[in-house]
Amino acid sequence: MSDLKKPIVIKIGGSFFNSINDPNNPLLMALSELYKAKQPVVLLHGGGEQVLERLSALGFKSEKIHGLRVTPSEHMPIVTSVLAGELNKFLVAKAGQFGINAVGISLADGNIASCVKHDANIGMVGEPKAQSSQLLEVLLGANMQPFIASIGKDNQGNLYNVNGDHAAICIASLLNTGLYFLSDVQGVLDDNQQILTELDAEKITQLIQSGVISDGMAVKVVAANETAKSLNQTVSIASWQDAYKLLVDELPCGTSILPH
Repeated sequence: MSDLKKPIVIKIGGSFFNSINDPNNPLLMALSELYKAKQPVVLLHGGGEQVLERLSALGFKSEKIHGLRVTPSEHMPIVTSVLAGELNKFLVAKAGQFGINAVGISLADGNIASCVKHDANIGMVGEPKAQSSQLLEVLLGANMQPFIASIGKDNQGNLYNVNGDHAAICIASLLNTGLYFLSDVQGVLDDNQQILTELDAEKITQLIQSGVISDGMAVKVVAANETAKSLNQTVSIASWQDAYKLLVDELPCGTSILPH
């Protein structure tokens, strides 16, 4: 991959799928421009909203603990089918409308990562560890955009539900490259609901301890901060609605998590 531009990793949440049919979808338009410019992109997607809807429709109860979804083993066939099946292939199909040659895979494919069970006793939730970038390098080298579902595996043949943010960090670490968290919020908000344009480790600790940052956003911000430090580069948290401005026009959007 030495003759390619440095890839970027983008993570989107399940809320993105609520607007995926928009013919002017800002993220898909941005991915199309990046594809035409031969800018390598790896997209990691979650789908917690859709998983919860499917579980509820089938009579299963689901809950989150500290921003992570408890996943009993009997939930895994449903979680896997929604994330790595339905949503992943739907996203690939929609990308094709925008002229993007996308390939839908999961964190379990190509020895990208190996998981261990999360130590919080929340079922089949995996913590991923980066293993091999070979599959991603092959796809990126062929000018394809890998779309990765956050389903992982271990060395004993078990599948795991992986938090999308943690999966994206795993990929960014594997490729040693920039990371963008894009969701349905414009960035990290202060106690007055105003966007914080920059955050460092000290400020993040203060805001979490005071309860300004909590739940899923706390998980995201802590993970982003760890990634910024380990990769020694800024990690962005922004809205997918601003994807074109952020990724193509390269305008400042959202919150930048600083490495120092």
